[in-house]
Amino acid sequence: MEDIQIKLSVLWIATMLTYLLGDVLRIFSGDAKPGEMAGQPAASWMWMVAAVLMLIPILMVVFSVFLDYPVNRWANIIVATFFLLFNLIGIPSYPSMYDKFLLAVSLVFNGMVIWLAWNWVSTST
Repeated sequence: MEDIQIKLSVLWIATMLTYLLGDVLRIFSGDAKPGEMAGQPAASWMWMVAAVLMLIPILMVVFSVFLDYPVNRWANIIVATFFLLFNLIGIPSYPSMYDKFLLAVSLVFNGMVIWLAWNWVSTST
């Protein structure tokens, strides 16, 4: 395994924990209302979409370690770009400063994943 794979995996762990920290703070601050998403009553399909979105960084932790180059490289670039754009678009919808801050931190992590994966040249033969 290459060092880059460990670095990518650690960045995905950091990204996932940043998202979870935002969710925990939202609950404790009272910004999150039980059974609601974005101020609307949440249907079960909405919870499923949230579960899938939160599972993706967890899967990327595993994929970053186990997938072979170049699939690993491109998976990291594509998924990190998706989350970077998704969160960039979503930042204005969060009223709390801590949410905007944590999303900005996650954007940095996503940018680091993209940069590392883009510049990854396999050293294995």
